[in-house]
Amino acid sequence: MAPSSTPLARLAEAGVAIWLDDLSRERLRTGNLADLVADKGVVGVTTNPSIFASALSKGDAYDEQLCELAADGADVDAAVFRITTDDVRQAADVLRPVYDATDGVDGRVSIEVDPRLAKDTDGTIASAKSLWSTVDRPNVFIKIPATLEGLPAITAVLAEGISVNVTLIFSLERYGAVLDAFQSGLEEARANGHDLAPIASVASFFVSRVDAAIDPRLDAIGTPQAAALRGKAAIANARLAYDLYRKVVAGDRWAALASAGAHPQRPLWASTGVKDKAYPDTLYVDELVVAGVVNTMPEATLNAVADHGGDAHDTVTGTHQGSESVIAGLRDLGIDIDEVTEQLEVEGVDKFTASWGELLSTVSDGLTGAAQQNEAGVAR
Repeated sequence: MAPSSTPLARLAEAGVAIWLDDLSRERLRTGNLADLVADKGVVGVTTNPSIFASALSKGDAYDEQLCELAADGADVDAAVFRITTDDVRQAADVLRPVYDATDGVDGRVSIEVDPRLAKDTDGTIASAKSLWSTVDRPNVFIKIPATLEGLPAITAVLAEGISVNVTLIFSLERYGAVLDAFQSGLEEARANGHDLAPIASVASFFVSRVDAAIDPRLDAIGTPQAAALRGKAAIANARLAYDLYRKVVAGDRWAALASAGAHPQRPLWASTGVKDKAYPDTLYVDELVVAGVVNTMPEATLNAVADHGGDAHDTVTGTHQGSESVIAGLRDLGIDIDEVTEQLEVEGVDKFTASWGELLSTVSDGLTGAAQQNEAGVAR
């Protein structure tokens, strides 16, 4: 673990779990992921279709497996499933000591259901079960998007004793529904005879994309009042989400689950890379420090925090009134944050579906090339 004088160590000491928002075969093959765990205090990993699409498009780390899959006659969907679950299984093994040391709180690696199933409850449930059984590691999270159709899937999957990372949460209203789905899932799991202690969950609340959507609207308004709100919406929205989480874990319903051994569904700050270069590159880390949350960072953000992150004091507790004022100020300017976050969910699903298409295309090309290599090898 990094010495206590480093910004990342201070962040961890403040109760923020540091996760990496990236994974690739190359990271696993070179030992880079293990180094990040040892040297920078990374205690978890998140993936998504965009991350896998990027990983598969670079280098030769997957060539050997593509040749094997081509020789086996695997189709593109089966190949993607094998490749991604293999990466996640290996990453879970790297993180297993962290999982054991934290009694299962951290040391988790997330893998997302096929994003084409975002509007298909039954398909999502089936995909989640298949991923869980195939990776076959207790420290995996199955990522399920927080669409309306995803909510009952979240409950059903948790009820089976499967740990879940709920992703693509943008609005407070939807986050409240996610917290309800989580508690319902644990209640059903308890009724099904499952031990609640090993069942974990995080709720991935997206941050920077909110500012990326709202700031252009503020710029178009062009008034001093609008300018004063630039870069404020995302942090205010996330801080209000944390307030909602605190209210839920203070309630009687959660108390009953906690007494049965359940762990809370930690808020996870996602999309924490700064998209507007005018902002500090550690903005969505430094301004969302509070005990009991996760911050999953792209490597560039992780390195920025390591180099010049803040002092990691609590920047969330006691900010409710100021955060409400930001949202009210947007409303006064005619910007409805609920409309914005609804659109962001649609765009988020579309983006991941497009990335999945890119992944399928890359693997399809890889299988074709591998098959040709295999044939050439046989001919020789």
